[in-house]
Amino acid sequence: MPYIPKDFTLNEPVKAWAFLTRKLGFSMQEAQRAIDRKQLLQNGNVVGRKSEIISKNITLLVYEPRPKGLLPIYENEFFAIFDKPSGVLAHPRDRTTAYSLNDEIKYLYGKNANIVHRLDKETSGLLMVSKNKSEERELKKLFENKNVRKEYIALVRGEIKEHFIVDAPILVNSNYDEIKLKVRIDERGKEAITEIFPIKYFEYLDATLIKAVPKTGRQHQIRVHMFHVEHSIVGDPIYGQTLRTGADYLDGKLSVEDRIKLCGAPRVLLHAHALSFTYKDFGYNLKSSYNAKIEFEKISKNI
Repeated sequence: MPYIPKDFTLNEPVKAWAFLTRKLGFSMQEAQRAIDRKQLLQNGNVVGRKSEIISKNITLLVYEPRPKGLLPIYENEFFAIFDKPSGVLAHPRDRTTAYSLNDEIKYLYGKNANIVHRLDKETSGLLMVSKNKSEERELKKLFENKNVRKEYIALVRGEIKEHFIVDAPILVNSNYDEIKLKVRIDERGKEAITEIFPIKYFEYLDATLIKAVPKTGRQHQIRVHMFHVEHSIVGDPIYGQTLRTGADYLDGKLSVEDRIKLCGAPRVLLHAHALSFTYKDFGYNLKSSYNAKIEFEKISKNI
């Protein structure tokens, strides 16, 4: 577990935020985050509010990275690019998460380094990391202003013969009778556009390898768009599956054998292949060394 306890003894009562900011040098935002993540305890009990008065035996659960040696494929003084394996979280879900890419990032570049954009746990591929807060703000603007071209490779069900564009708004699902994490196509949602290019059709798999270029950056965009056009991504346990299958997956109850049988692969066959952008007047065109075409076919063929 990357969080380790550090104990303190307070001789006088003080508000939680004051202890974190004055004694430990936290910013107010960092103090609030630590409390939200239940990292501050008093006599073994979680401190729930930053204004709570604390005293005597105080424990702070401190994040301590435990890297596994994953190195970036490219870096400069401003940012680094990692080629994230499938199955690795970008951020820890909570303090019990044993390992995430964050362990590598904080170990290499310090606490002010951060991931700039999203990539699902099962989606492999390129992920950008800023090396400080100033660069983080500027790099996030690149993505927000749609100045980064992202290319994904995916293996999807059925045959796709021609290039096309999916223009379908995406709404975060607030109906808790369904899967909480699921988004859906809905005219009330935010604009979402994905351009699709067929690469190769595998007749014996009845599946097509595609290049997907998202023009917007919505949660699960490529996955939900491909489901919308009836070409779900092979291995997807949520989009294109029953609610029961999706719920079992999210609850950790779906075995590898059932996952393969129901979804066609032990992982979502989606890979972030390339990032192209200009930063500080210099152009970048970075590509993953993972050969998704060969690997995705191999995964499907061996099932």
